Amino acid sequence: MIFYEITTTSDKFIGFLLFFNTGYLSYQVFPFTRVAKKQLNGFKQNHPKKQIGLFIGNVFQYNRKADEYLRCINSQNPDVVMLVETDLWWAEKLEVLKEKYPYQLLAPSENTYGMMLFSKFELQDERVEFLVEDNIPSMHTLIKLPSGDLIKFHGLHPTPPVPQENPRSTERDKEILLIGKDSKESKHPVIVAGDLNDVAWSYTTELFSKISGLLDPRKGRGFFNTFHAKYLFLRFPLDHIFCSNDFTLVNIKRMPSCGSDHFPMYIKLQYSPEEVVRQEEPKADQEDQKTASEKINKPT
Repeated sequence: MIFYEITTTSDKFIGFLLFFNTGYLSYQVFPFTRVAKKQLNGFKQNHPKKQIGLFIGNVFQYNRKADEYLRCINSQNPDVVMLVETDLWWAEKLEVLKEKYPYQLLAPSENTYGMMLFSKFELQDERVEFLVEDNIPSMHTLIKLPSGDLIKFHGLHPTPPVPQENPRSTERDKEILLIGKDSKESKHPVIVAGDLNDVAWSYTTELFSKISGLLDPRKGRGFFNTFHAKYLFLRFPLDHIFCSNDFTLVNIKRMPSCGSDHFPMYIKLQYSPEEVVRQEEPKADQEDQKTASEKINKPT
């Protein structure tokens, strides 16, 4: 429209579609701009024993800058570290983390879907599950805060809907929504984190938020684009951290590149159940429930 003259009816129709599409996309991404309303409130009173610092990252299995990654982790001194695409080479390089993180849940793999979880805090009922596909793990555990409160944590890395790996989004959507349903039914506060291979404003991610009732700390604070780390003008928020409405935010940041195609993320949350009344959780209507049920029950 800017670079050529509109002369025909076809030109006008295409121009209208482009204008409409731009408006629709702007509507979708607006909640992640700094002028939008924050979905997760910042913390008011400091309660260190109720806080959890979480570092997540897709290391890129063939990345060999392990020392850089370790320096990045140590710069934040997180309480919990979850890394995906960790194979046996990465498992060996990350052995050093066991000195500071006595609790671990480890599932390295050579198929680019290995996962490793390191924690300073006690883990309870920790397990690796294969919810949808036999070779795609997910991690689930209770994390005991210094205050004694228990948090339900889910770590995910479903397959992306791309031709070379999986031409459909069926498996990814099913795994995400299964965790959403579990999160809604949990008697504990919940954190869900990982590389979901989907942008923050997609239909499936929004549906997950409604089904789970979990909040997105990025809303009202920025995009925090994590992929692709090597292309400045082609980046999207694929690495996510959601939490139930009994948390408030202490800090969130995208970390520097460490040789991977993903930037790591760091977030510190505070368990603040007294502030629940001030935070409205997303809710699913009947149509959302029906769509989620169809996606969960769809054959894979």
